[in-house]
Amino acid sequence: MLLSVENLRVSYDGIRALHGISFHVAEGERVCIIGANGAGKSTALRAISRLVPVEAGSKMICMGKDLLKYPADKVVSKLGISHVPEGRRLFGNLTVMENLLLATFARKDGKRIEQDLERVLSIFPRLEERKTQKAGTLSGGEQQMLAIGRAFMSARKIMLLDEPSMGLAPLLMMSVFEALKELNKEGTTILLVEQNARLALQFAQRGYVLENGDLALEGNSEELLADPDVKKAYLG
Repeated sequence: MLLSVENLRVSYDGIRALHGISFHVAEGERVCIIGANGAGKSTALRAISRLVPVEAGSKMICMGKDLLKYPADKVVSKLGISHVPEGRRLFGNLTVMENLLLATFARKDGKRIEQDLERVLSIFPRLEERKTQKAGTLSGGEQQMLAIGRAFMSARKIMLLDEPSMGLAPLLMMSVFEALKELNKEGTTILLVEQNARLALQFAQRGYVLENGDLALEGNSEELLADPDVKKAYLG
């Protein structure tokens, strides 16, 4: 198992956001976590990335290693967990190319860096066209492409994506998700959280449903898309 999370509990200012959820992601999978706004989806990703403290009894294992022993920067450089946060969080005053290369700061494999850069620019040709443009001047869709490309450049083994469809026009949204499928086919494991439940379940192979910090349902995507409770609550 590439990533295993057990009894994950997280609180903010004494208010519990996650009540002890458990889930796993196997190598090469596409897995989604869906749920309403405030269900705890983003918190789960931030806990894996070590951006928020977890409570005693929480257990997270990645490639057989205890995630809780790694600070946030080592989660990326030592374990290969890359995180595309909600809102993209790019360096707006840096160019597209500078944002991409900044993600390689801990890498020593120069030849592979060149190959990864070439692959990112082939998957996202708009980034090729805008290599010298400041990230802050890109459109929302282009910024999402750059955020995904930057995560790819960190020599990721698993990519965490937080609301990748947010703010994107439908055609651009589908383009981004098709690119994610390509990256997955080439070996990148993907765990994403989405409010757009239908899109997430059509993309992923398996899914988990969070409700108010608790795990309500889990199953393969076909089962969840057909589940009457999921249809009523999230699919309209």
